[in-house]
Amino acid sequence: MIASKFLAKTEFASYEDFLRNYFLSYPDNFNFAVDVVDAYAKKEPERRALVWCDDDGNERIFNFAEISEISQRTAAYLLSIGIKKGDRVMMILKRRWEYWTTVVALHRIGAIAIPASYQLTTKDIAYRVNAADVKLLICADDDFIVSQVENAVPLCPNLKKKALIRKRRDGWLDITRGIRNMQEHFEVDDSLAFDDHMLIYFTSGTNGNPKMVTHSYTYPLGHIVTAGYWQCVKDGGLHFTGVDSGWAKFGWGLIYGQWLCGSAVLGYDAPNKFSPRKQIEVIRKYRPTTLCVPGTIYRLLMKDGLTGEDFASVEHCCTAGEPLSPIIVEQFRELTGLTIHEGYGQSESSVLIANFPWFEAKAGSMGKPSPLYNIVLENSEGKLVGPNTEGEVVVRSLQYGLPEGLIQGYYQDGKVVNAYGDSFVYHTGDIATRDEDGYYWFVGRNDDIIKCSAYRIGPFEIESVLLTHPAIRECAITGAPDPVRGQVVKATIVLENGYEPSDELTKEIQDYVKKNTAPYKYPRVVRYVQSLPKTNSGKIIRKALRDNDDIG
Repeated sequence: MIASKFLAKTEFASYEDFLRNYFLSYPDNFNFAVDVVDAYAKKEPERRALVWCDDDGNERIFNFAEISEISQRTAAYLLSIGIKKGDRVMMILKRRWEYWTTVVALHRIGAIAIPASYQLTTKDIAYRVNAADVKLLICADDDFIVSQVENAVPLCPNLKKKALIRKRRDGWLDITRGIRNMQEHFEVDDSLAFDDHMLIYFTSGTNGNPKMVTHSYTYPLGHIVTAGYWQCVKDGGLHFTGVDSGWAKFGWGLIYGQWLCGSAVLGYDAPNKFSPRKQIEVIRKYRPTTLCVPGTIYRLLMKDGLTGEDFASVEHCCTAGEPLSPIIVEQFRELTGLTIHEGYGQSESSVLIANFPWFEAKAGSMGKPSPLYNIVLENSEGKLVGPNTEGEVVVRSLQYGLPEGLIQGYYQDGKVVNAYGDSFVYHTGDIATRDEDGYYWFVGRNDDIIKCSAYRIGPFEIESVLLTHPAIRECAITGAPDPVRGQVVKATIVLENGYEPSDELTKEIQDYVKKNTAPYKYPRVVRYVQSLPKTNSGKIIRKALRDNDDIG
């Protein structure tokens, strides 16, 4: 694996050894396109990089020589239409195989890549294009995406060009034809340095407009820990992460760390509506060796009849984004023999905390800190808290240099604004506890904590219990105002087919929570809905639920 070039050592005897002796070393001009993609292309040109497929029966397998060659021609084409170092380029490419070659091309020329979700509407696109001062928009051949972009363009006075892959349309650059006809190749801008801006992720925007998270050229190196020591990808293996290219989780699971650690990636260009059965079929056919999907997906796969044979090729699996009920973890282990290893991080980081292979995973726990980050739990006064006490997850000691993978700052008004303050710490805004064994347990976003009488209640523990009830398909826990207790726990629930709201069902659900967690956490208010408000990344917008809270 190419990652060994940048590591002092790759094998560790224990978690403590991992913490003490994990060190990165890389050139000042480190560039993922040259030092990873081109390096493989020169040394092992036939090494598999990308296995791509869609639901229309199309499939392609790319080796690193092909990724290198196509991305070099793409870089030359982008330069020919006026894109240069420092320009911001937004991509709405779903999981078309062109995403991989295009983003590598952008890294070559020093243009700043901005992945965006295919679910964005006109207003969303206009906000992002204007806020980031996007010069070029590259889109997939999708009627919905095209219509939303065309409606947004009149609202974006500084957008210079828009390009479409695979199809020709009036008013759009035909980037596929342009690249195919490009004879020139472009390797890399020699002026680029490891601390130049490489990538901007828009956060989910659960409260207000999304922020613009800026990462440097060292960001891929931060994901060696993500892929190599949490996802445990295999050199020569195949890794699958189920996520759209518009989100930071794609960078976590479908390109940077995986290629650095020698694993190919499985790019399943899924339809807009998730189908558990189709995902099972893709896993059965292409046989990934490692896998990472959201916790809800594991549950939906099991509901759709997942068997151990479906996951026969998978040697290690992970999840992040939501704590899992121990019941779900155990059910999955009984079906497949696999333990789901949870991890935790943000768009602003690589994996911060995870269940690494040197210690037994505790179901529901995020695990223990990555060696890249000095992580502590702090109270509201900035003091360290002890075991089993809630505190904010904070990254300290940043005055000694930013860890690879951590945010440079937030892009705002044409510049990158410091994310660390005068104290040189990064505040995640997430609340957790740490037990006596050093395992961290997610409680919730600071804004999501419910303050009921003398209790502080995190939503995820209750949600993980509710999701094991057969009547419940989706749910969200928020705090509803109460004149006596300040707040009470409120459950907003989407029922499975075949169930109808009733007083009897509400009482059954409340008793179920009392039985499976501390009784004071049961939802005193239960509301049934057809769907939950979500961001384009699929996160529940709790603020929208809180804004409409009532106790009637």
